[in-house]
Amino acid sequence: MEQAPTLQTTPAVSLPVNMVADVQDSLLMALTDLQRLVGLLDHATSNLLERFGNAESALAHLAGRDNEDLRVIRTQLHQAVTELQFHDMATQLINHTSQILQGCAWRLAEEAMELEGDEQPLRLDPMPERPSPVTQSEMDSGSVELF
Repeated sequence: MEQAPTLQTTPAVSLPVNMVADVQDSLLMALTDLQRLVGLLDHATSNLLERFGNAESALAHLAGRDNEDLRVIRTQLHQAVTELQFHDMATQLINHTSQILQGCAWRLAEEAMELEGDEQPLRLDPMPERPSPVTQSEMDSGSVELF
């Protein structure tokens, strides 16, 4: 006796559309907050660079003097500018997380909502393949990796 082939299906969970819409809204709000955070980081970094430049210019009048304090201050300013690479790493991580949140929001909508009439399925951006674009976890001297 031959058995009919069985279809392999993936497990599915049925969720109410309004719940899916709420989750999607929450994901998109988090995405908006992350984009605002990038703007704040950009603004703060720009201000810091301007202030470091102003401090360096203010020290320029002492350039003719052989002063150990001046060398220490300049070294500290240059190290602080190097540490601003944090901005680049934070922005990469935020952009990566934003891509994931947006992908989840659109995927959730696509799976939960049925297409109507002549509606075409969403063309989703692929989810990032790497788990994180930034592997740096500290900003100690000598630990900064250039990207």
